[in-house]
Amino acid sequence: MQGQPADPAARPRRTRRPGRHPVRLRHPRQPAAPMTPDRVRDWGPAGTPAGLFRLVPVRLERDLPLLVGWMNDPAVAAFWELSGPPDVTAGHLRAQLTGDGHSVPCLGVLDGTPMSYWEVYRADLDPLARHYPARPHDTGLHVLIGASRDRGRGLGGILLAAVADLALDRSPRSPRVVAEPDLRNVPSVAAFLTAGFRFSAEIDLPTKRAALMVRDRSPRHRLRHAVPAPLTSAEEPES
Repeated sequence: MQGQPADPAARPRRTRRPGRHPVRLRHPRQPAAPMTPDRVRDWGPAGTPAGLFRLVPVRLERDLPLLVGWMNDPAVAAFWELSGPPDVTAGHLRAQLTGDGHSVPCLGVLDGTPMSYWEVYRADLDPLARHYPARPHDTGLHVLIGASRDRGRGLGGILLAAVADLALDRSPRSPRVVAEPDLRNVPSVAAFLTAGFRFSAEIDLPTKRAALMVRDRSPRHRLRHAVPAPLTSAEEPES
């Protein structure tokens, strides 16, 4: 990226000059700002054409059986590759729940019913950042629709739009939302496009060739957060 090898081990070492300390370049320190369950929980609900939607951070003891069932659905397993006994899914979840605080696994709850699984993460602090020109505080999304009856109804695009709006509204430091669905998963790519994401590039990841999807902050979105100046009497709208 930007002319530098993606693998830090491949970067040339700086040489030590005789009698002097090695040259050290200062880089701005990346603010911590982890993606925590409390932070995502505080995003609150979103009204959508399909109903009231909310992200609820996963609790392993409560949600594991439901998620194991979804991961063992052949349509899901083809892309998530987490089929098998409960320990497989539990290990995937536990790595996020006890990890570095950069990813939050969530249930997507529509009108009170859990129906999808989401991972909300700091894309710029994720291994994904080695494969695209990441910006500080990029928000990343992974998503699957759980029950087969909820697929093919346009829910993916509706909910992706709602979650992207929540991420940008509640995280003002995040410049955009990114995702990397498998290129073979045509319905998933189509749902992101429907939700206002744009196709940015094809990228090679360790386990797949992916479509890099990006949802930018539009000028209209930025204007919603601007504080308007008080109207003068001459500018007041007519009733």
